[in-house]
Amino acid sequence: MNRSPQPGLDHPIWTALTTRQAHLGQGNSLARRYHADVAPFAALSAETPAAYEALHQLLQPHETVALLLPAPVSPIDALQLTHLGDLHQMVATRYEAGHVDGSLDDRDVIALSHVDANDMLELVQKAKPGPFGTRTHEMGKYIGIREQGRLIAMAGERMCLDGYVEISAVCVDDEWRGRGLAGRLVSLLRSQIEQRGQTPFLHVISGNQSAIGLYERLGFEIRRTFLLARIGHADPASAAASNG
Repeated sequence: MNRSPQPGLDHPIWTALTTRQAHLGQGNSLARRYHADVAPFAALSAETPAAYEALHQLLQPHETVALLLPAPVSPIDALQLTHLGDLHQMVATRYEAGHVDGSLDDRDVIALSHVDANDMLELVQKAKPGPFGTRTHEMGKYIGIREQGRLIAMAGERMCLDGYVEISAVCVDDEWRGRGLAGRLVSLLRSQIEQRGQTPFLHVISGNQSAIGLYERLGFEIRRTFLLARIGHADPASAAASNG
């Protein structure tokens, strides 16, 4: 499903890195990437050899970044690209029960900041919601729940572009799953984003049916699907063999 026209959402990484989050990345008019400790994402202005060459220049020899691609691409000189799977982009389109009547549950929910960074990293290492670095919390607002001082659940904002904010890092400690904490945090973030006049969106791997089901119940719908790819410098030996 593709709910165009929403050009920013069709290129969320590029749009974020050339507008509201330009200060969190580096690059030029052809290719840009987030700083490595912020997020492992990069984007191209267009699928051209020159843009891929510009991306090549932004990567260290043993470093990889992730791209969102509209379709498979052919082999690229000096770069190794691996397709990791399909990634659904979901956008908030309707209100879930409780959203309109103001009964959102914010009990024990706290704002997280740089002082919570170590605890946030510890939780994502356990729950594995997706990539999260030492400076990811700088991308937007993060909220969480603590139990006896320990961070047991959190969610936050990642990519930010005009009119849209991505919800990400939704995770709950294994011992506290099944209690509706993830849904509470997503609903609260959604409400706060919409109060600012913006629309929440998120990305989820196509095979994660439990997460997709949760987001659908919370009023999100699949807008389109990208190919998630990992890209880095080609191994010199492999490149020589393929060119031989």
